[in-house]
Amino acid sequence: MENQSKTSPVALGIFWLYVLVPLAWGVFNTLRSASKLFTG
Repeated sequence: MENQSKTSPVALGIFWLYVLVPLAWGVFNTLRSASKLFTG
């Protein structure tokens, strides 16, 4: 069971970018909208 294929770090990095970039964009836009509400 030692011959498991390892995921390449490049593919893993691309996957995490694919997940985190839209997530960060959504959080950023939410905080920006919330700051408009609280600051008037």
